Amino acid sequence: MQATRPGVRGPSRPAMVIAIVGMMVSACASHPKPLPIAPTSQPAPGSGPPAYGASAPGSGVVQSSSLPGSVQDFVNTAGDRIYFEYDKFGLRPDALPVLAAQAAWLERYPYVEVRIEGNADERGTREYNFALGARRASAVKDFLEAHGVNPSRITTVSYGKERPIDLGSGEEAWARNRNAHTAIISGARS
Repeated sequence: MQATRPGVRGPSRPAMVIAIVGMMVSACASHPKPLPIAPTSQPAPGSGPPAYGASAPGSGVVQSSSLPGSVQDFVNTAGDRIYFEYDKFGLRPDALPVLAAQAAWLERYPYVEVRIEGNADERGTREYNFALGARRASAVKDFLEAHGVNPSRITTVSYGKERPIDLGSGEEAWARNRNAHTAIISGARS
């Protein structure tokens, strides 16, 4: 039971409910619902990974429509995927500028955390491809750490051959599926 001063009545219950509902509505109006994060870029079917010496999609090209510090800004500025040779986890020369741009972007936005997702093509056993994907993710993490990104901001996961970006079967599809994807998991602006 609420105590009140003698002779002073508090507001009626319906008036309190109306006041509380009014505050909730005004609070919701001042904090609009966040927009969903745009999906990361995926290669179009039929387009292979960047060839050696070619620039990767989104490497160094900033689109004015992306909000600085957003997932789309990361994809446009640095690129979010690098590719590997068959049965290898060493970084290709064309991956180095993409990873350097990722490191620079992550240094600019120190509150962003990422997950490096290692992937393999469909050839080989499930277990082998999980191990290969893990080595690919670790290679990217090692590069980012060596270029100043705090290790506590980076996690890794291997999807092996379980999450192909190209469902085709053949060298072009396999080349696209041998990759490491840098996914922003928290801290990006929306």
